Amino acid sequence: MKILLFANTEWYLYNFRLSLAMALRDAGHEVLLVSPPGPYGEKLQALGFRWLPAPMQRLSLNPLRELALLWWLYRLLRNEQVDLVHGFTIKCVVYGALAARLAGVPARVSAVAGMGYVFISDSAKARLLRPLVRLLMRAALDGRNARLILQNPDDVALFEQARLVNPQRIRLIPGSGVNCQRFVPRAAELPAGEFRVVLPARLLWDKGLAEYVQAARLLRAEGRALVFQLAGEPDAGNPASVPAATVQGWVDEGLIQWLGHVDDMPALFQSVNAVILPSYREGLPKGLIEAGACALPLVTTDVPGCREVVEDGVNGLLVLVKDAAALAAAIARLQDDPDLCARLGQAARAKALAEFDERIVIARTLDVYRELLGEV
Repeated sequence: MKILLFANTEWYLYNFRLSLAMALRDAGHEVLLVSPPGPYGEKLQALGFRWLPAPMQRLSLNPLRELALLWWLYRLLRNEQVDLVHGFTIKCVVYGALAARLAGVPARVSAVAGMGYVFISDSAKARLLRPLVRLLMRAALDGRNARLILQNPDDVALFEQARLVNPQRIRLIPGSGVNCQRFVPRAAELPAGEFRVVLPARLLWDKGLAEYVQAARLLRAEGRALVFQLAGEPDAGNPASVPAATVQGWVDEGLIQWLGHVDDMPALFQSVNAVILPSYREGLPKGLIEAGACALPLVTTDVPGCREVVEDGVNGLLVLVKDAAALAAAIARLQDDPDLCARLGQAARAKALAEFDERIVIARTLDVYRELLGEV
């Protein structure tokens, strides 16, 4: 069969869906990867995949440009005779599924990982777009040849309450999976002294960057030996992106170390004491799961997506969203209690192995394909 995977960045395909693409290829299927252009397209091609750059601008609201993208996708699907389209993130889900429906593609799978800017933000732009996006989602996601994959129970409830899709066509699969043979606990203890934490994410306000920096400011005022790191880059395609100049200002103030893009995430996780994600809402945060697989204690917010990964007091600590003081207190608690860190980290590793290993996620994704197409 020919299966098309469509995402809003080639970075997403490489970092989140490469294992799925490889599993499909290993099973004898033809895999076509589509995203807007970017440097990871060449990396995908170097691995032997067909990757096509889509004429898509993530922030575009120009009706003519959006119709041109839909037409481009329609023609691509017709010319390629694709059997199944699997879209990721809201814009790609909507456009990919609409084009597939129009082109008569036999099967449509849509994966919504988190609700995205349109549903999270309170900005006037987001509120204006919300009704239109809901209308398009209803048209794109439903139908007997379609399945919607969601990553946490809160999103399932939200879609059911909003009547965006027939509940019988929703499947709950926890995230995109993590390679638990690559993300492993460190071999030796870190040197005593500074307690080092990292926030690994795209640099977006709704990842809780403001609260993270404020927690650093509060704990520095206490005279604690702490190092706060940021691993990630601004995302110009997202309206919630934090400007690089703002991040550099935090660096100049001595509050954080900014690592930028990090290729070797296992090595980074093995160099820190804990991982922090004070996000406002997630689908299922892969960075937390990767860190958990490395047996690190986790601190995150009690919000959809994050609380599916972290159980408070079991494999990490949950704090109230947008509460920098509570975040600072949780980090200080870990710094003061090495035994707690070890216990939480061991439980985080066990949970990653039992629930989030990529082999589990890929198998469940292929089960969804089989529902629609038969043997895959």
